[in-house]
Amino acid sequence: MDDLYASLNEHLPPELAKEAVRILYGAPCRKLELNEEVHNLSQSENFDLKAFGIDTAEEQTRPKRIVRIGAIQNSIVLPTNEPVSKQLEALHQRIATLIHAAYLCRCNIVCLQEAWHMPFAFCTREKQPWCEFAEHAINGPSTKFLCQLAQKYNMVIVSSILERDDEVHGEVIWNTAVVISNSGKYIGKSRKNHIPRVGDFNESTYYMESTLGHPVFETQFGKIAINICYGRHHPQNWMMYGINGAEIVFNPSATVGGLSEPLWSIEARNAAIANSYFTVAINRVGTESFPNEFTSGDGKAAHKNFGHFYGSSYVTAPDGTRTPGLSRTKDGLLVTEVDLNMCRQVKDKWGFRMTQRLELYANSLNEAIKTDYKGQLIKE
Repeated sequence: MDDLYASLNEHLPPELAKEAVRILYGAPCRKLELNEEVHNLSQSENFDLKAFGIDTAEEQTRPKRIVRIGAIQNSIVLPTNEPVSKQLEALHQRIATLIHAAYLCRCNIVCLQEAWHMPFAFCTREKQPWCEFAEHAINGPSTKFLCQLAQKYNMVIVSSILERDDEVHGEVIWNTAVVISNSGKYIGKSRKNHIPRVGDFNESTYYMESTLGHPVFETQFGKIAINICYGRHHPQNWMMYGINGAEIVFNPSATVGGLSEPLWSIEARNAAIANSYFTVAINRVGTESFPNEFTSGDGKAAHKNFGHFYGSSYVTAPDGTRTPGLSRTKDGLLVTEVDLNMCRQVKDKWGFRMTQRLELYANSLNEAIKTDYKGQLIKE
């Protein structure tokens, strides 16, 4: 199955499909009209292209704050046994095409998937050649490449990379998201707060948890934050970006169907509702095979691929409305036009921030981290 939304509409009677979509996706999204040039590009370059608008009430005292968000998912271009430099160059070329498509769609902010500039090789537990993909957050080739595109297209770009820290900090590796201004300048970076140790996700072999907290970046097109991949399983992680003022939180990811697909459509959507901001869930796509076999620690036979990265990138609004997802099998660009005024409107309607009771949980958590904590358990 390539697309759940399309399958519902294809196989159910129209009225039943409409009701099923309402229950699963919320209020229907408006379809955006795109120009013929970008449609032709999606056909010639073989990527999925979807575009929607999520509307909100017009206000009397604040002008609309319309932003177009671009979410890009992609597969690797060359086999993983090709030289590192060739793999990187091929991915740069592919991403240049997809970002050009986002420009043709008038996107203001574009986010790429987790570690977009390399295969997701952390399943192998091998250090070479995969550590050679790590690069400096400011001066690395991928950041320089994207700074040029950000300035050219007047577009904020969020780039999730494998970062090589500088010599002062021991040249250690991090899982990092770089935020590039529409002026083409580096704004800052965020790092992965929660590192998986499940299945083939052996990432702590390569990097550890972030020490940067939950930064929010104020851009010309809104306040944005990045909750990288596995962090989406932790509600407190999402919460802190909201407390720090985020209006859009991106979740660049790399996750496979056998592990997480039933959770995928729930977590980022729930975070948008709970925190009254927009979320953008982006997952890589395709199956990546590696030169050497590796085991999963589950007693099963050694294998060479991670499993299928299922794409399905989507956007959710603070009221729970979500777009249909991109393809499960193809590269893609999802364009979503939103009005950031919805964030405050939903806070006013539901009162989640007003009723959040941070002091209650701060006190409880402060007790819970103590070594002699007993828990508030009442027995018969």
